[in-house]
Amino acid sequence: MTDRLRIVLIICILLYFCVVFRLLKTKCLTLKYSLLWLAIGCVMFCLVLFPVLLQRLSALFGIVETMNGLFTLAIGFIIILLLALTSIASKQTNKIKNLIQNEALLEKRIRTLEMAIEKQKERNGEE
Repeated sequence: MTDRLRIVLIICILLYFCVVFRLLKTKCLTLKYSLLWLAIGCVMFCLVLFPVLLQRLSALFGIVETMNGLFTLAIGFIIILLLALTSIASKQTNKIKNLIQNEALLEKRIRTLEMAIEKQKERNGEE
């Protein structure tokens, strides 16, 4: 990796961190979910600063070309990220379903109580 490429990548990663922190500041992204993005950014930053890590990691997995190791690592990050986001979406779907069911039960209870009050008023009016 040339020095020029390293400088460009470091600038890109710093911009990436700025975007993530900006999203946190404007509350478009919660801290809970931003930790995954920040962790991926830290790994990318370490790999740019110390390209030997990528070479050793590639050699560990038997990957001859370092760039193939980088692509494999990137695909792995994307799969982990998709899995995490799918898990979050599933949890949110379950929470929404439970909220809708609870709201429907409360609405039914209110209607029942309103009907009971009206019947009580009718009985008191007739007596």
